[in-house]
Amino acid sequence: MKKKQWHGWGPGEQAEQHYLVQPRALAGGGDVRHVSEFLRASGWRDKSKAGGPLCMESPGRTVRVAYDPYSLPGGWTIHGRAERANGEWSAQLGSQTPVEILAGMTDALTRPRAAHAPNIWAPLLEQDWQTRFEGQDFTATSPEGTAWMQYRQSPDGAATWWSGAQDTQGNGWTATFTPNTPMHLVQAFSSELASPDPVLRPRGRVPMSAQIRTWSVSVKPSELSAWQQARITAARAAAWASNSAHGTRPSAAARPYTLAGGARIRR
Repeated sequence: MKKKQWHGWGPGEQAEQHYLVQPRALAGGGDVRHVSEFLRASGWRDKSKAGGPLCMESPGRTVRVAYDPYSLPGGWTIHGRAERANGEWSAQLGSQTPVEILAGMTDALTRPRAAHAPNIWAPLLEQDWQTRFEGQDFTATSPEGTAWMQYRQSPDGAATWWSGAQDTQGNGWTATFTPNTPMHLVQAFSSELASPDPVLRPRGRVPMSAQIRTWSVSVKPSELSAWQQARITAARAAAWASNSAHGTRPSAAARPYTLAGGARIRR
């Protein structure tokens, strides 16, 4: 009797239907492993309790990234301990924050800070976001009007960064960053928020929204695995370089959802 050929294994694997979604801010949360596996490969410790929320801790125990889908409203929390001149800080992001946008911030936690001063607005202006003052608040809005980034200042002088996205049906998410959140992290977030690149979602995981555009894509499981592995490999290489006494090798920039030639895109 012939051995059964499992779909998704070997040369006989079957392509599966996915969708490229644009704008990315309305694509839904996505797979949390996009964030957690990169952090794990970068040397972060998994502090999650069995059956409980995800919790990842940095090697120096100064930052924790947690995802709790069980409590209300649920979502992501990034918490940084007070360190040197910088005080304690935190960021709260809704559960529907696309993992690709969140990863802009969490990936940056694994890398040394750039020498230049961060500019949170620059990535947004490069993508033609519209800016305006509203009292003491400064807001940038995406060209299609569904996503925003805002610097809010209360009458008592307290400042907060506020971001998010929402469609006309009320679907979306919000994110808040305390005033002393390191600016290079907020800029890394805004860079991914402003990116015009679509993100990939499997069939059945695409939000019902009149304000998104989708393209059907046939993707083999081996292609998905290769994209995910490229991202993990890049994280491991960067961690090795930073931990090596003579590590000067730059990390490779992996774009996990760049379509290979074998994938078919249909409008």
